[in-house]
Amino acid sequence: MKFIDPRIDYAFKKIFGSEDAKDILISFLEGLLDLQGNRRIAELTILDPFLAPRIKDLKSTILDVRCMDHRGISYIVEMQVERVAAFLKRIQYNSAKAYANQISRGEDYPNLKQIIAVTITDFVLFDSFEHYASTHESRERLSGQSLLTDIVHYFIELPKFTKDMDACDGILDQWIYFIKYASTLEEIPGKMQADPIRHAFEKARVANMTTDELELYDKAGIAITDARGRIELALQEGEMKGIQKGEATLLLRQITKRFGSPPPDLAAALLAADPATLEMWGEKILDAQSLEDIFPGKA
Repeated sequence: MKFIDPRIDYAFKKIFGSEDAKDILISFLEGLLDLQGNRRIAELTILDPFLAPRIKDLKSTILDVRCMDHRGISYIVEMQVERVAAFLKRIQYNSAKAYANQISRGEDYPNLKQIIAVTITDFVLFDSFEHYASTHESRERLSGQSLLTDIVHYFIELPKFTKDMDACDGILDQWIYFIKYASTLEEIPGKMQADPIRHAFEKARVANMTTDELELYDKAGIAITDARGRIELALQEGEMKGIQKGEATLLLRQITKRFGSPPPDLAAALLAADPATLEMWGEKILDAQSLEDIFPGKA
């Protein structure tokens, strides 16, 4: 038995954003928000249901899940595999836009309902604490009171979740375990045999996917792999540039110490030189008696 990887945005949308799987999304949200009693979600309307043919026609899209409960509270749920530029700003922009788009006129302010943004990341987003689930809301600085509560952000950072199946003692732990490890499992764990988590595993079964869905899933996975490759290459290039800059700066200091500050155009050429040229100049400085010996015709 094989399961698709819920961390891939397309798979996440299929599992948590399908019309026939509202119980999955409700259970996940209730576990994360710790909703109990009359605060539990009695009914959920998925505002942007998963439709594979429609998604296939889009050249690019953010595959988040948008829904509203019976109290009018809206939820934006998103799985993010790779860190992108201004990621936190985009998250806040999307939630603020969703909040503002509820009404068309200023007189309708009383009709505004709470927006809850749930973001799951496959990378560490906040280095300042170790817990994997965090809540972010506006608070008055001195009293600590939370009075501006219409936009609240919840984050789950998957790398910080290190529990094994036996240590998962609550529904939220089980959902996070499912999201992080489902694609590595060959059967449904004993603790997860009951619905709605079992239903999630059934939605994630490769055998239950159509040919079109598998094609889209594979393309989404390839896109993530390509993106990671580009990021790794950029980091490597950035590291090489950093090393090169360090070598150029060191050589400039050595030259300045022996011969005084070089002319501005010569210093600029040194800082822009490639590694091979820097190595050549570095060897010459050992025996040089003047700048002319290192930079013939340029000093």
